[in-house]
Formats: sequence, structure tokens, C-alpha cells
Amino acid sequence: MMTEPENPEPKEPNAETAPGDPQPAPASPRSTVDRKLLDMLVCPVTKSVLHYDHDRQELVSFAAKVAYPIRDSIPIMLIEEARELDDAEIAKIKSGKG
Repeated sequence: MMTEPENPEPKEPNAETAPGDPQPAPASPRSTVDRKLLDMLVCPVTKSVLHYDHDRQELVSFAAKVAYPIRDSIPIMLIEEARELDDAEIAKIKSGKG
């Protein structure tokens, strides 16, 4: 005879969820990235070290002059998704004012 687990996995909210039922918390816009992961990542274009910009949630490649976005704690290491940086913005990031 099969029995259900005592603590079933929480169900995704759907149309059957009552308005007062608890909902999962949305992901934080300032989510954190695993420090070990950051230490392993390099720029896919130049293979250079990346600078973690916590405020903008980006990984910056000074060598390639691009910033790779971090979404839901996952670095998006695709050049197509990277934002180009000009010299003035790179200088701001390096000085800690950007």
C-alpha cells in the first residue's frame, strides 16, 4: 500500500490557490552569487579576470570592455547578452564610483 510523504514538496501557485494562501517569496533583485563560482569565471572573449559589480549585478571585463549580466544569481556569460562599456564608465567602475 502506497502512502503519501508526510511533508510533500510545496506546490506552485495556480488558479486553485486561495488568495490567503502563502506564496513563495519573489527572487531578490540583489541576489548573491557564489564567491567560488566568481573566482572560477573568466571573460569568454579575452580569458581575463572579471570584476564583480554588486550594485549593478554584473561581471565586468575591463579587457573586453563589456559587462555580463547576472540574473537570478546566474552569470550570463554570453557576449550577445553583454553590455558594452566606454572608457569613462570603466574608469568609474575601477574607481569604485560607478
